[in-house]
Amino acid sequence: MQLTRADPGHRSSQLRGPLPVHLQISEMLIREIAAGRLADGARLPTEREMAQNLGIAVGTLRRALADLTEKGLLDRIQGSGNYVRASGDLLGVYAFFRLERIDGGGLPTAEVLSVDRLSKSSDLLEFGSAREAHRIRRLRRLDGEPAAVEEIWLDASRAERIDRDDISESLYLHYRLALGFSVARAEDRISVAPAPGWAPTDFRPLAGTVVGFIERIAWADDGASVEYSRSWFDPDVARYVTRFK
Repeated sequence: MQLTRADPGHRSSQLRGPLPVHLQISEMLIREIAAGRLADGARLPTEREMAQNLGIAVGTLRRALADLTEKGLLDRIQGSGNYVRASGDLLGVYAFFRLERIDGGGLPTAEVLSVDRLSKSSDLLEFGSAREAHRIRRLRRLDGEPAAVEEIWLDASRAERIDRDDISESLYLHYRLALGFSVARAEDRISVAPAPGWAPTDFRPLAGTVVGFIERIAWADDGASVEYSRSWFDPDVARYVTRFK
């Protein structure tokens, strides 16, 4: 069973950022299970083989597998091996991130491009109660490959200031741990739109090229709309996927 699309050195070079490595591995496996690349009942390779393939220590891998076991996604049978349970809780850190590689799965990472507090512009969908919002622009990668650029507007009523260096790999995790609220639900609107002029050169579609486009309104656990975001994704790298049980 092949768990990676790249050599171990390349894979280990992707495991960087605020999330601990064992959680990055756990999230990667959750997305592989959700995409059907790891089927229910499948036996994983030995821990030594997996660790070598991923370019990590066996102890780090075991922490990741323990996290999956706690979520009900893995049966660890002494003397037999580790077996996938696809009926468990698939809601990981990236549960609201709907982009996957064309062939499924892929570990998301984020590179913050800019953070600014601005007046809400007229082209945004209506959200929140404040006149200003924090605009966060990021480049998103899947397994290290540039897949999308996104622009998130967080209502200023939720935070007086957001420092670029404080933002977590997962914004929704940052909202919960640092800002004291959780995103409870979101509405996505999918269409196409020209790639924005501010996108970095790592994002392959040139400015003005028609690409996949996602608009989202997100609501906090207190019922208030708190965030508007828009994402432009490269259809040669990623697709939008949502699943129902």
